[in-house]
Amino acid sequence: MLNQKLFDDLSSKLNEAVNSGPAKDLEKNMRALLAQGFAKLDLVTREEFDVQTQVLARTREKLNALEARVTELEAQRSKTTP
Repeated sequence: MLNQKLFDDLSSKLNEAVNSGPAKDLEKNMRALLAQGFAKLDLVTREEFDVQTQVLARTREKLNALEARVTELEAQRSKTTP
């Protein structure tokens, strides 16, 4: 689960940003605070996710090929052993 302290810290910092700066700086402050909050989370970029998805797909293909090969070898073995 997500750390409650992280959200409390983020909330307090957002409140500080709203109370201490003019409205034009609010977006800048919020972006910085959110970036800081997200940096504490264990997140991956979309690019990293896509790369791992491709790796997983290739691994599944190899696993399927190996399973088929094992099945074939077991069938050959059962034919040769009485």
